[in-house]
Amino acid sequence: MDGHTSLGGPRPGGRGPGTDSAPARDPEPCAHPAPAPGASDGPAAPPGVRLVALDGVRILAALAVVGYHYVVLESAWGGPTTAVFPTAHRFAVYGWLGVEIFFLVSGFVICMSAWGRSVGDFALSRVSRLFPAYWTAVAFTSLVLFTWPEIRHLNAFSDVVVNLSMLQGGLGVPHVDDAYWTLFAELKFYVLFSVVVLRGVTYRNCVIFCGLWTLAGIVAPTGDSGVLSFFAVPALSPYFIAGIAFHLMRRFRPNAVLWALVGVQFLLAQHYVHARMISSLGRSVTDRTPAWPAHLVITLGFLAMAAIALGALDGIQWRWLPHAGAVTYPLYLIHMMAGLTLIHHFRRMVAPVPLVLGVTAGIVTLAWIIHRAIERPLSRVLRESLRRGLRDIRSHTAVRPPLGRLPAQASAPEAERIPSVR
Repeated sequence: MDGHTSLGGPRPGGRGPGTDSAPARDPEPCAHPAPAPGASDGPAAPPGVRLVALDGVRILAALAVVGYHYVVLESAWGGPTTAVFPTAHRFAVYGWLGVEIFFLVSGFVICMSAWGRSVGDFALSRVSRLFPAYWTAVAFTSLVLFTWPEIRHLNAFSDVVVNLSMLQGGLGVPHVDDAYWTLFAELKFYVLFSVVVLRGVTYRNCVIFCGLWTLAGIVAPTGDSGVLSFFAVPALSPYFIAGIAFHLMRRFRPNAVLWALVGVQFLLAQHYVHARMISSLGRSVTDRTPAWPAHLVITLGFLAMAAIALGALDGIQWRWLPHAGAVTYPLYLIHMMAGLTLIHHFRRMVAPVPLVLGVTAGIVTLAWIIHRAIERPLSRVLRESLRRGLRDIRSHTAVRPPLGRLPAQASAPEAERIPSVR
C-alpha cells in the first residue's frame, strides 16, 4: 500500500512483495458515524449496524498475502516453490492482490473516520492507531533478523531506528521488513486527505478531491514532475479513490456521479494489473502466469465493496469477525520476514504443508497477543497523551477575530463623477 519498493510485490530481484498493503489499522468500522455539526453538505444516513463485512474483507486479504509470501516466495525454501506446492502455488501466486483490496478498504474507512474531525484529531487518530503495533513489529522483526540472519541481514542498527519513524520509504533507508512498503503509501494518502479534512470533510469536497487525484494519476506517468508522481501514486490511487466513493454511497446514497467515479477507478486499476504482476512476480514468471485471475480478483474486490456500500452484506454479524479483523494489522506487520525465517530454518525438518500451517498459526497467535497486550493499551496511552498536547496547543493559540464586513464604497465626489451624456 504504498509506493515503496515494488507495488505489492517483491522488490526488484524477486525477494518478495514489498508488503502487502499492511491493512493499515482503521477505526472500528461502523456503518454511519455521526458527523459533527456543519461537517456535511447534506443529511447523513442514520446510524446503522457495525460493518462487520469489512473485517471479513480484511481477513481474506491478509490471509491471501500471507499465503503468497509463504507459498510463492523462494527465499524461504531455497529454490523454486512450484515443486514444493504444485497445486497451492497456482492459487497463491495471486495473493499479492490482497494489497489492492486493503487499499480499497482503507479509502472507505479513512473517509468514514475523518468525517467531522479536525486535522489535529485526524492525525491523532492515525498515529495512535498505527504506531503501537508498528513499533512492536519493528522491534520483534529486528530481533529475529539479528538472531537468525538466514534470509536477511540488517545492515545497520541505524536502519532500525529510522524504520521506527515509518518514513524510511522516503529517505531511501531499507525496510526492516519488506511488508512495510505499503505503509508509506498509506502515509501519502493521509497527507493528501488531510487537505480535505482541513477544508472540511463534506460530500462535495470529497468528490472534488477524488476528481483531482484521478486527474493527477492520469497525468503523472507522462509528466516530468517528480513531486506529482510521488504523491499521485497512479498504480495505487484508484483503490483509495474507489474506497472513498463507496463510503459516500454508504453515507448518502448511490448516484450516477459516484458510480462513474468508481467505474473510472475500476478501469484504471485493471489497466495497471500487468505492471503490478511484473513488480510482484518478475517479468519471466508474469509471462508464464495467466492474467485473467488477477483481473477477476480485482473485480470481486470492487463488487464486495459495492455490496458493503449498498448494505447488501449488513446481515453478516458474526461475533468473531471483529476480533479477527482487529488482528489483521499486527499480523501483516510481523508475518513476512519472521515467518520466512522460521520456514527457512525448519524447512528440512518439517514437511512443507505442516510447516506453513504451523508457522501461520504461530504468527496469528503472536499477532493476537500483540493486539491484546500491547497495541490496545499503548494506543490508549498514546491517544490520551496526544490529546493533552493538542489541548495545550489550542489553549495557547490566540483565536483570530472574524473579519467584519467591509464598509460600502462611498459615492465619488461630484467633481470625480463622469458626467452623463444627454
